[in-house]
Amino acid sequence: MIKHIDITVKGKVQGVYFRATTKAVADQLGVRGYVKNQPEGDVFIAAEADAPTLEMFLEWCNEGPEDAEVSSVESHDGELKNYRNFEVMKKDRAW
Repeated sequence: MIKHIDITVKGKVQGVYFRATTKAVADQLGVRGYVKNQPEGDVFIAAEADAPTLEMFLEWCNEGPEDAEVSSVESHDGELKNYRNFEVMKKDRAW
C-alpha cells in the first residue's frame, strides 16, 4: 500500500547537493514526490511509496549526501497525492 509522508530535514542541508542527491536516491528506490529548499535553511520532501521503501528513504535522509550535516529529520503522514515521478523544485520567486 502506497503512503505519503512529509519530511523536513534540518542542519547544513543547503548548498551540499541535497536536492539533487535526494532525487537520485528517490529514483533508485522508486519514491515519488518532490524536494525543495525552505527559506529558513531546511529541506522539505514530499514522498510517496510503500512503507518499507519509505523507511529506507528516511534512513537515507538522516545521512544525506557526503557534505551535508543533518541535525534532525521530522516526518509525518500526509494525504496521498499520487505523484507521477520525483522532482526537484526550484526556489519560489517570493523569497
